[in-house]
Amino acid sequence: MSKPNVLVLCTGNSCRSQLLHGYLHQLLGSRATVYSAGVETHGLNPRAVQVMREDGVDISRHTSNHLDEYAHLPFDYVITVCDHAREVCPVFPARARQLHHNFPDPARATGSEAEILQQFRAVRDQVKAFAQDFARREFGAA
Repeated sequence: MSKPNVLVLCTGNSCRSQLLHGYLHQLLGSRATVYSAGVETHGLNPRAVQVMREDGVDISRHTSNHLDEYAHLPFDYVITVCDHAREVCPVFPARARQLHHNFPDPARATGSEAEILQQFRAVRDQVKAFAQDFARREFGAA
């Protein structure tokens, strides 16, 4: 049996989906193959890279990918991380277990650089807790 494919889907695949992709890749290791994509592509957000690096996860080599790039892959899990992605999400085969959590978009944060980074860290921590819960519940991962 091949290992499960997990797709994390967001609007632009620049921030929230990248955070969850990074944590799931770290937590699941060789137990699953993790992908992330957007219904659009906005490029990798440098603040997302920074706050993940602060927590010991390197996503600097991630790319912003469009969902169509993965149309040929059979997904076991599809996790939408924003309401917009869930609303416009295409229909996946019945075998794909669909999960949803609407995380705030830190890319919309305003204020000083310190205040914006604080929003990114807050969302990162929410995403990390979600990732840990998912990994534990679905894969028995610590």
